[in-house]
Amino acid sequence: MGVSNCSIILPPTQQVPLPKEYGVTKPLSLAGPMEADIQRTKELEKFLVSAGLYESAEEAAKREGVLCQLKQIVKDWVKDLTRLRGYNDQMVEDANAVILTFGSYRLGVHGPGADIDTLCVGPSYVNREDDFFFVLHNILVEREEVTELQPVADAHVPVMKFKFDGISIDFLYASISLLVVPDDLDISSESVLCNVDEPTVRSLNGCRVADKILKDVPNIEFFRITLRCLKFWAKQRGVYSNVTGFLGGVNWALLVARVCQLYPNAVPSMLVSRFFRVYTQWRWPNPVMLCQIEDKEFGFSIWDPRKNPWDRTHQMPIITPAYPCMNSSYNVSASTLRVMTEQFEFGNNICQEIDLNKARWTALFEQYPFFENYKNYLQVDIVAADADDLLVWRGWVESRLRQLTLMIERDTFGKLQCHPYPHEYVDPSKQCVHRAFFMGLQRRPGELVQEGQQFDIRGTVDEFRHQVNMYMYWKPGMEMFVSHVRRKQIPSYVLSDGYKRNQTPRLMSGQLGEKPVSGIFRSRSEERGGLERKRELEGAEESQQSLDKQPSISPPRRESPSPELIVGQKSGMLLQQRFSIVSGGKRKSEEISNNVTNDKMQFAIPDKDVYSEQRKSRRAQCAKSADGCVYQSSGVTSLVEAGTSGDPAHELLRLCHDGYAAGSTGCNSLCSSQDDLYRAESKSLLNNPKAARGVLTSPDSIGSESVQKSSTRLSVTSTA
Repeated sequence: MGVSNCSIILPPTQQVPLPKEYGVTKPLSLAGPMEADIQRTKELEKFLVSAGLYESAEEAAKREGVLCQLKQIVKDWVKDLTRLRGYNDQMVEDANAVILTFGSYRLGVHGPGADIDTLCVGPSYVNREDDFFFVLHNILVEREEVTELQPVADAHVPVMKFKFDGISIDFLYASISLLVVPDDLDISSESVLCNVDEPTVRSLNGCRVADKILKDVPNIEFFRITLRCLKFWAKQRGVYSNVTGFLGGVNWALLVARVCQLYPNAVPSMLVSRFFRVYTQWRWPNPVMLCQIEDKEFGFSIWDPRKNPWDRTHQMPIITPAYPCMNSSYNVSASTLRVMTEQFEFGNNICQEIDLNKARWTALFEQYPFFENYKNYLQVDIVAADADDLLVWRGWVESRLRQLTLMIERDTFGKLQCHPYPHEYVDPSKQCVHRAFFMGLQRRPGELVQEGQQFDIRGTVDEFRHQVNMYMYWKPGMEMFVSHVRRKQIPSYVLSDGYKRNQTPRLMSGQLGEKPVSGIFRSRSEERGGLERKRELEGAEESQQSLDKQPSISPPRRESPSPELIVGQKSGMLLQQRFSIVSGGKRKSEEISNNVTNDKMQFAIPDKDVYSEQRKSRRAQCAKSADGCVYQSSGVTSLVEAGTSGDPAHELLRLCHDGYAAGSTGCNSLCSSQDDLYRAESKSLLNNPKAARGVLTSPDSIGSESVQKSSTRLSVTSTA
């Protein structure tokens, strides 16, 4: 009996539906949770609640009320502008603006006291420069509920920051090419990008990315629990700060979303464990992507290392899923990537113990002992005349700290590693308003150096000061002090309660332990005339007399055989800084005092009046570039191949080195050796000081093209 065109039909109970695939690759595992995984998830959720990561119902209702009031304010604002511009009554009645949220609030992972990232979308005839930052700003100033109003019109993403009834708001504006903005505006539609400028695209992108993330994860609730957990972990371990060179909220959301795609049936406890397993083995700079990168006809730049050499220098690419796709983590440096990699390994080890019931969740969230892990630190003290000035001055200096890390990496060819700590500290004993930041310093592991070999970073710190002092809104009283402290000299106010340490007072930075050498200070600029050098030395001596009368903001220091960073201030005069770390900590004082260069030598640099003139001459450039540079790119996707080791519970991630897969750009060929391409670019920058300096000539490095290194440099002797 013949059978033709037969097919086998399984009973309904045996039919296996094909799961929906998320992301650019197939899942690593489709395994679901076991009973132990479900129990660990319950324990994790209980821990997150006990840690106070969820806001109360009262605070949630208050946030909703604030958003409603803000919505009414902008509607009235748009209607008034429509009337003033001569539109008819019907147009005035239809005039509208919508309020949308993004960030942690839109993703549903915000906690108590978190700010609300808010976007106002208005019609085409209401602009950002005059109407938003002037008219609406003045309206908000008159509201008694509004406090701490701070407009940042020249930021990479223009924003107004303020508190409304105690709730922090980051307020963005986007004017789209519509005369009437509907209440049900679809922000995910690419039509909103028609005929708008790049600042508007960047403002819209926050909402578009948040919506795309929620659409690209298999289980939104599991994603939220996992993300809330990982954000808390990142803050505890000191790696949550985009401005400092680590990762911010959107970066962590994208990393977690990718893990959710790789394990679509996993519960939060499994996702947390897999998160560390995946990113411990991830081969950076292979990019993390939730979807293929597509280039549209709107002409906006997108991330593409094949076309943009600048994109090849990115250390840790995490690509946004909404057009125009960009690298959201371009702030990451080699040093901060090293720190995050170490923390991923820490998390992976703890999670392995948790999976084996050898540890509890509390072990994963232990605070990182930053002040115990390094022998040497840079302390950056920020001072202002009052709290309002400190608010803007601190924000500016903090945004520049990432540049100091890049400069040190550049000038030491990566041999001196920096660990900026994204926490600010306040000394309660100080009467002036101030903040303090710290950076850990260490020699790169495995680096072969001779005893007493020095990393000369005096000019590096001087260049950094020069950039910071070009702040276009500088006011008298805004000062920054950089000093070197050892582990045993860390001020007590930064240490946790209960930590006690015997500490003898060290010298104030304005009180020298020995007099400066009175001879000629030799430097790279030997061609300077004797009269100029004489004036510098006289200025240094005159400033030194003032230093003996003025204590510094820097905390007292213990006497050390190592020359310390000297920061002095005299009316109308700044003193350049000196810094040296002695290898092994046993170098004798006599050897230092006999050093011809004398690290404690001081000399005068141009006073504030000169800096003020430089600021005025460069304000236009500063206004355009103060908040970072745009990294242009175009249309590329990357294929991340993955497999399992055969054990579903312990599958390993394999990432390709074969380059970029074909996207909608029409490129069907693979570029070979992606990692070699990236690392060759990075190596060429390190091996070529002039090329490396070009990294900092982006708009994010204000005035770096005109900054001339000081003829004397800051010495740092390498330490273990």
